[in-house]
Parts: sequence; structure tokens; C-alpha cells
Amino acid sequence: MREADANKCRESIISSVIRGYDINNSMMTLSEIARQRFFNQSIARTEFEKPDEVVAWLGAMQAQEYAMAKWGIAQRMKEITDSEIDKAFANGAILRTHLLRPTWHFVTSADIRWVLALTAPRVNAVNAFMYRKLELDDALLKHSNAVLTKALQGGRQLTRLELASALQQAGIDTVGELRMGYIMMRAELDAVVCSGARRGKQFTYALLEERVPQVRPMERDEALVELTKRYFTSRGPATMKDFVTWSGLTMTDAKRGIEMLKPNLEREVVDDQAYWFSESSSPPKGTSKTSHLLPIYDEYVMGYKDRSAMLGAVDRGKFDAGSIAFDNIIFMDSMLVGSWKRTLSKNKVLIETNFNARLTKAEHKAVAASAAQYGKFLGLSPLVIPTENPMRISRQQFG
Repeated sequence: MREADANKCRESIISSVIRGYDINNSMMTLSEIARQRFFNQSIARTEFEKPDEVVAWLGAMQAQEYAMAKWGIAQRMKEITDSEIDKAFANGAILRTHLLRPTWHFVTSADIRWVLALTAPRVNAVNAFMYRKLELDDALLKHSNAVLTKALQGGRQLTRLELASALQQAGIDTVGELRMGYIMMRAELDAVVCSGARRGKQFTYALLEERVPQVRPMERDEALVELTKRYFTSRGPATMKDFVTWSGLTMTDAKRGIEMLKPNLEREVVDDQAYWFSESSSPPKGTSKTSHLLPIYDEYVMGYKDRSAMLGAVDRGKFDAGSIAFDNIIFMDSMLVGSWKRTLSKNKVLIETNFNARLTKAEHKAVAASAAQYGKFLGLSPLVIPTENPMRISRQQFG
């Protein structure tokens, strides 16, 4: 073999090893996809020290369940408490607003402007039917934005009820939770308002211009490349359909984003599906038997259209993988093993677990350790109550 050819062969072998593949069979398996995702999502590794670093890495994090979304951030950090994430939210390091699909997300103050500029038109298109149904035309929404701006000027942070009163006084009907909700969502999408600090347990709104520092604006293609990079770096291996489902962008935009980023992406075809991911470090080989109690709507679930890779030992003949998002889920080394729910008291957090298969003694110990971490996060003593019955997930719930 010529020296040049030998060097190419050697480089190919090294590249395969770095990416964690068996060079004799480079096809990734579903379990390998799950483990790579768990690693890239910074769940299997915890390098981040600040909440905004986690949110920036992921681009955005679904957060309509505020309390549980904070735990999702904590699962990707070395160590932090619930109150410390509240402080990051209060000071505006992380914000909570509508910007991907019509639902709440955490986003950093550095990213909110360019992400909104890219995604808001798509969310408004999804909302168009409800705008018409609720009689919210452009003229009324322009008026409501002006009223909200006046009410919040000067650094004021007001609750939704207080803003509804201001709108009513200006002659804008806010009767009904949906109508007020869509008025406020449109103001978020128009970059008029964003989250303020909480007042007790109540959320407030603030003017985005006053709360968020100015940053260099991005051209649309630049923003598209950046969101594509954030997604496949933090969530890969993933498909184009996964990206479209998560981002709410069109398939045309997704294809363009991948095409522009293609020199920096790897591609692997598994079961006739093309998976994209960035060239980055790979998870260590072997299983760790480390458990994670992930929250409802966690990005490890919500980041993908096809969630079958994480099912592990779940009987795929009985269950579909479409909607496991609607529970707090227990994972063992990237694989789903059960669900959990919490009940808070003054000094304790009761954690009820429900498993889809019998766990070993070591695995139960790992779940208990994860529950202890959650108790420490809340500043409460955890009490774990396991159930004997396997977790039952209906086809409708999964689908």
C-alpha cells in the first residue's frame, strides 16, 4: 500500500474511533443514537455552571411548566438550587416567552432577539386561525401593543391581570383567558414584551427594549444557520423532521439551514433515515447505570419528532413513541424505564415512581440517588415510593 493511501486509511480509522463507531460496522443503532443524544444534551455530562449557559447551548428550552423546566436546567449543570435558577430568571439572564411553536420557552437575553426575528412569523402563521376566531386583527393588535408599551414604560413589571386592566381601560376587550393570552403572545412575538421578574408566585411582563441589552442584529440566513447549529450540536443525531418539529420552521428552511451548515455536520443513515449531528466528542462506551428523573416536556423528549430511540426495553409492539412528553420520565443511561410524580409538603418531597419493567437492586439505588439530587435541588428531604405495577402507557398517550 502506498504511504499516502496508508495515511488516508489511518485517518479514516482514527476518525471512526473518535466518533465512537465500530469501523467494521459504522451503522449506528437506536441505542447508540439515544446515548449520543443524552451526551450532547449535557445530561450524561454536566459541564455548565450557569443556567444561561445551559439555555444558550440548547438554543431554547420548553418551559410552560416553570417549576419542572427549572429542574430540566439543573439536570444539565454541575450543581445548582431551585432558588438560584429563580435568581437567574429574576435578573433576566434567562427569559420565558413564546418563540418556538405556540408555547413557552426559556431563552437567553443574548439570543431572544434573533430567534424571535427568525421564528415569530411561523408562530404567527400557526396562530392565524385563532387570531381570526378571537377577532384580533392587525389594527387591534397594533393598538394593544401600544397600550402595553405605555403601561410598562419606565422599567415597570406588571402581571397579566394588571395589563388586562390597562387594556380594558383603553377600550380593548380582554374577557376570556384565550383572548388575553393571544394578545400577550402577539406582543411577545412582536418583541414588545418579555418576562419580568416574578412577584411572589405571579409572573410579570416587562418591555423587551428595556429588559434586554441590544446585540448585533443577524441577517436571516445567519440566524437560520445559528439555530440549525445549536439544534444539531446539542440534540444530534437527529433528522430533518426532528428539527422541523422542534423549531416550527418549514421544511424548506430546515433543508436550507442544513445545506449551509453541511461542511460542519456528520450524516449517518439508519433505517433509511438520515441523521445529522456535529463533529464533537462522543460518550464513553459502556453503560453507567446512572438514573435521571427528567421533567415533563424535557428537551430530551420534546427535541424530536421520532422518540423511539429512547424506549429501551419498552415493548415496541405495544407502545408508540409519539407522546411520552406528558409525564415526568425516569431514564437509566438514556433509556426510558418509568415515570414519576411529585408531591410537595413543608419539609419533604414525595416522589412516586412507576416502572415499565423490573429494575435491579443497583438500578433502584440509582433512582434513589437521582431522587436525592432532586430533594437537594429543592432544599427538601426526598421520600421515594416505588410501585409494583409496570408503567402503563396507552397507545393514545404514547402516540
